[in-house]
Parts: sequence; structure tokens; C-alpha cells
Amino acid sequence: MPWSSNATFLATVHCGDDHRAAVYKPYRGERPLWDFPDGLYRREVAAFEVSAALGWGVVPETVLRDEGPLGEGSLQRFVDADFAQHYFTLLEEERWHDDLLQMAVFDLVVNNADRKGGHCLLAEGRIWGIDNGLCFHTQAKLRTVIWDFGGVGVPDLLRDDLERLADDPPERLEGLLKEAEITALRRRASAAARLAVLPDPDPNVRAYPWPLV
Repeated sequence: MPWSSNATFLATVHCGDDHRAAVYKPYRGERPLWDFPDGLYRREVAAFEVSAALGWGVVPETVLRDEGPLGEGSLQRFVDADFAQHYFTLLEEERWHDDLLQMAVFDLVVNNADRKGGHCLLAEGRIWGIDNGLCFHTQAKLRTVIWDFGGVGVPDLLRDDLERLADDPPERLEGLLKEAEITALRRRASAAARLAVLPDPDPNVRAYPWPLV
């Protein structure tokens, strides 16, 4: 997949006669970052585990694999989306606002440092969030295009899910994130559950990714 900043491959997964497309991100293909530890592929899997634990299903199924052609990495179900759509086009349709608000809350909790517009995919009648490798830092690094819901209240159903995550994060995170990162995740989930409204971007920090789409 030539426009990716790290090595990213469209793969075919086989299980007997069942063949499915998947996105393979090997550890060997990661570029070192000054502000994130290596092993971004583990964070891709951790984002799925948090999405699943919340019951929100905003991240396609993602697992660890150590037998890929380039070694260990993440493998995510390929979402056959309408690639003409992205956050800014979806925002124009009110019917997607609840899904986008949920994505905004998710990114706040996982501390997503790179939610571009093109990382919101429309497929299978819903919106998916992909490219979640830059998440779970212990420092506040939220950089996202989804700021249009600032001042909007967090629905009670989402609050309940966040409180549950804060109290009982999935055990699988222990093999994917450091203890300090899991602790920070729990604190963010607890804080988000108590928010009166979603925040606006802080003008004193870099709150948007680049490029935007």
C-alpha cells in the first residue's frame, strides 16, 4: 500500500477454502519516531481490544501474527470501504453524527495522536476507524480532525461503557502495552465518563494531524 508512512501490505488470509483480505503491518517496516516507542503494530491490536471491550466495534478485527512474510506484525481485516468518503464528507450527513461522536470519544480515551479524515471509513453500513498505531501514549497527544463535537454531551450509554473499561480493562492489553500505558488508559476512560461535554481543541497545543485527510 504505497501511500503509507510505514510498510503496509494488502494480504490474503487463508483458512481452508475461506480467503479474506487483510492489512499486514510488520514490525520490520516501522520507521523510528522520536515521540513514540517502537512496536506500533501492538498498539493497532490494542486499539481493537479496547474497541471490542467497550462493545463499540469501531476498529476492524486486528490480531498479532509472528509468522508473516516479514516477521511479527499486526493483521487487520481489510474493510472494503467507499474510499471517496472520509470524515469531512461523512460529517455533511447528519445520520453519521452519532457514529462520528462515538469515534471522537474513542480517540479521546485511547489518546489517538493521528486521526486523519481518511482514517474514517464507511463500509458495511457503519464507520470504522483504521490506522490506530499512534495511540496509548502516557502523555497527552490527542491529534484529530474530529473536533466538531466540542461542547456536545457524551451519551449515557457511552459513559457506562467507559466506566466499565476504567474498572476492568481487557487482560490482553497486558501483552500489548506497558503497565503505565494501561493505567493512563484507565484514567482517561474514567475522566471521559465524567465529562459534561466533549472538549474543544486546545489552541496552545498541536491538536490536528498533518495532513488532515
